[in-house]
Amino acid sequence: MSVNHSSAVVLTDVSFAWPDGTAALEHLSAAFELGRTGLIGRNGSGKSTLLRLIAGELTPTTGSIGLTGEVGYLPQQLALRAGVSVAELLGIRERIEALRAIESGSTSAHWFDVLGDDWDVEARARVQLDLLGMTTVGLDRHIETLSGGEIMLAALAGLRLGGPDIVLLDEPTNDLDRQTRRQLYEMITGWRGTLIVVSHDTTLLDLMDDIAELRAGSLTVFGGSYSQYCAHVDQQQAAAQQALRTAEQNLKTEQRQRIEAQTKLARRRRYANTDFENRRKPKMIMKQRKTEAQVSAGKLRTELDEKIASAHDAVQEQAERVRRDDRIRIELPDTEVAAGRRLAELRDAYGHGFVLQGPKRFALTGRNGVGKTRLVETLIHPRVVSAGEPMAASSTGRIGFLPQRLDHLDDDLTLMEAVRRGAPHARPADIRANLARFLFRGDVVERRIGALSGGERFRAALAVILLADPPPELLVLDEPTNNLDLASVNELVDALASYRGGLIVVSHDEGFLVRLGIDTWITLERDGRLR
Repeated sequence: MSVNHSSAVVLTDVSFAWPDGTAALEHLSAAFELGRTGLIGRNGSGKSTLLRLIAGELTPTTGSIGLTGEVGYLPQQLALRAGVSVAELLGIRERIEALRAIESGSTSAHWFDVLGDDWDVEARARVQLDLLGMTTVGLDRHIETLSGGEIMLAALAGLRLGGPDIVLLDEPTNDLDRQTRRQLYEMITGWRGTLIVVSHDTTLLDLMDDIAELRAGSLTVFGGSYSQYCAHVDQQQAAAQQALRTAEQNLKTEQRQRIEAQTKLARRRRYANTDFENRRKPKMIMKQRKTEAQVSAGKLRTELDEKIASAHDAVQEQAERVRRDDRIRIELPDTEVAAGRRLAELRDAYGHGFVLQGPKRFALTGRNGVGKTRLVETLIHPRVVSAGEPMAASSTGRIGFLPQRLDHLDDDLTLMEAVRRGAPHARPADIRANLARFLFRGDVVERRIGALSGGERFRAALAVILLADPPPELLVLDEPTNNLDLASVNELVDALASYRGGLIVVSHDEGFLVRLGIDTWITLERDGRLR
């Protein structure tokens, strides 16, 4: 591995295993340059573990990590306790206390030692918060009064305020609404220093200078944005597929030539045996020619075997260049939803509403906390709605609901039992075959829901919905891409591509919504109005 003088993080033969001996990362060698790098990879590939290693929270089992400066780290789930102030989240609580004590007339040497030369700390903190649109958020405010998006932005402001040389972010756009995401994008665009971001947000990844992919135990760094990286991989894979087809054709040619040569040799042996039996030539000459023929045939077979072996090796070499990641492959039953069939209505308390008819696709967006989840849940669990509160009314159509937290599944059921509840008349063999398309094979279908990993639980929830018999006429998905890696998002898009029923999706991920082919975009405003 060559190391550039501008490398900010250098991994040298880094391996890490958990206390039970499970290997998380093995023999990684790579370098992260100055600037912005997006770190991608499938769930479970070790992205978060790698960030924790760089941050110093974990120690490599073998190898070393070289850093050019101080590291700031923002994990995927902020471990925050009630009563924490914004100043504490920013990492400046003690300095703010010192500044206010001094301003109140204290001459204690302790406060001057705590503050040091950072006399403008409060002003600088105020600037960072104001830049993020948090003008009404005071430093003494408790974080439990903030939204998840505001907490994330404040934590990022703290990192900028602290000025670490290297900043690590793990899924920073999770749970951020559209406006907050845009504020984050602006912050990222103007970031100075080294930034390494784990994300499945393609808009964010397109702001990166480099893309690093953790795959199959190796870390590959590509210079360019995510879109450029995808184009590069597509081109690379097209060439690899063509090379594989050529190698496979060459192998077939060598195998055919071997068969033809064996046929000729067998025919010559028959002629030689006939000549010998008829004694057409002297016995000594006949034996000599027979021996020569055997030696010649042996050499020919060896040459042909070597060519076939070489062709086999070429096929194997080219096959290793082709990505063969497992993908969900689903053939959904035809829902036969007529174009004019009324499936659902989303209506606010002001008399404004939207009617979903036939195989149309609605996107429901809006700021965090305005009630989007509460609105779509009334489709599943109708209830009395108070004045001023948004409401939803559904038709008698069959609804499949994928909630945000995936807590609707019975943890005590096996995967097979969970699917059979929605398809009681399906044959077990058919259920197994369908579950295989969701990458559940063999004895895995008998595992209990509670024992599944996060990614497996998502696929299980999707399978329970989409394999229902009769199938749902309307799918309602609440923030389905939260905590999914890019491959899983692609799997979801692929799974829904052939769905011919109605679709309502609550999401802040604009790129994902565009790929779903949304027909109608609806925004739930803070005042409860639908627009």
